[in-house]
Amino acid sequence: MANPRPYMKFNAFTMITPSHHGPGLAFEPGSSQLDYHLPQPWIDLAVLLEKGFFDTIFFADVLAPYEVFRRSPAATITEGMQFPTGDPSVLIPLLAYHTRHLGFVFTSNVLQAHPYEFARRVSTLDHLTGGRVGWNIVTSFLPGAGRNLGFGGLPEHTERYRRAEEYTAAVYKLWEHSWDDDAAVRDTATRTFADPTKVHAVKHHGEFYDLDGPHLCEPSPQRTPLLFQAGMSPTGRAFAGRHAEGLFISALDPHAAAPVVADVRRATIDAGRDPHNVKIFVPQSYLLASTEQEARRRDAELLERQTIEGNAARMAVFEKHDWGTEDLAARVADLRHRDVSAPVRKLLDWSSRDDWTLGELLLRWGNQRIVGTPEQIADNIERWHNAGVDGINLEYVTSPGSFAEFIEHVVPILQSRGLMQDKYTDGTLREKFFGQGPRLPGEHPARGH
Repeated sequence: MANPRPYMKFNAFTMITPSHHGPGLAFEPGSSQLDYHLPQPWIDLAVLLEKGFFDTIFFADVLAPYEVFRRSPAATITEGMQFPTGDPSVLIPLLAYHTRHLGFVFTSNVLQAHPYEFARRVSTLDHLTGGRVGWNIVTSFLPGAGRNLGFGGLPEHTERYRRAEEYTAAVYKLWEHSWDDDAAVRDTATRTFADPTKVHAVKHHGEFYDLDGPHLCEPSPQRTPLLFQAGMSPTGRAFAGRHAEGLFISALDPHAAAPVVADVRRATIDAGRDPHNVKIFVPQSYLLASTEQEARRRDAELLERQTIEGNAARMAVFEKHDWGTEDLAARVADLRHRDVSAPVRKLLDWSSRDDWTLGELLLRWGNQRIVGTPEQIADNIERWHNAGVDGINLEYVTSPGSFAEFIEHVVPILQSRGLMQDKYTDGTLREKFFGQGPRLPGEHPARGH
């Protein structure tokens, strides 16, 4: 069947940490996650992903341990759950050296580095990778990150987005407007590297940041990295409409995604941009086997080997509720007839099963993955495609196993259906995503400063 839209995009969602979204599974046989601090597993993963025609390896990041559960990071530290964590930007040049086409998107929040320093780091990465870098713009969600960075806690939501607007304005000026395209002449005859009349100081004096100097790097292949964002609040969506080229949405199923996709596209139009200049992604986790029964058996065995406490520590942050204040050993059947907190009631309403404890229910709620045969997983991806979603942020169950299985068994099916590329196009990451030039389109606010 002919595919009326471009190929879907596939990001391998990971983090330089023992365990990203599957607490406890770093200890599974065949996992390289305990060696997160060594280079070879990352090199092997990048090479594998490029052989499987993934678009990017996408690095999440946090700057504090999860500490809502029992008001302590103890469970997080015990599980190695997003702690410790390394700096993904440092790893990118190594992986770029071993690949040719794979893109590299890293997360950096607007609190952690001054825009002048950050702009130089990104331009350096863009040069060293040949234009294969993307930036996931975040405003942080962990109070501990705000404390660790000297803010005394996390600034309130609207202030964080004011900071994000000013931060992006500052780095755009550096990336897009400090150097003319022809400033770096490299003239051996006159021994002139750059024309000083074509290198301009950036003078930015705002509410949060001050800059007064030229960008320290000559223009990189993309100038501005490919821009990602994940905010789903009204403020976050408006910000994404103005800035994002890749956007992550939260939707439980393709049917629920369609109105969210439409709303995001409207935000882009409201910002004066072409809605097709934004790729919309959903996070998905898959566990597969040759039969559905075998896949479900594998899923049940993995759940048995995961701890309730590690999962509670993760879900406490996402749900903004300390599950340590609840009786996780209480039977679900008994809780249905009690006066319980709103988070517990939400959890009870999610499942009709009565034969689990609250902790077992929480474990399953926090580890929702699509379980089935390769064909069933391809069907799931096709439904997302038909709902208007442009790509999948693939969360591993175990690494590199989840990615290797997906590449071996699902990718050929997707390629046969015209849903996934079977060869790379040349050019920068932006060119690979949109089939246009290496730079941001003229409609983007970065080009108008």
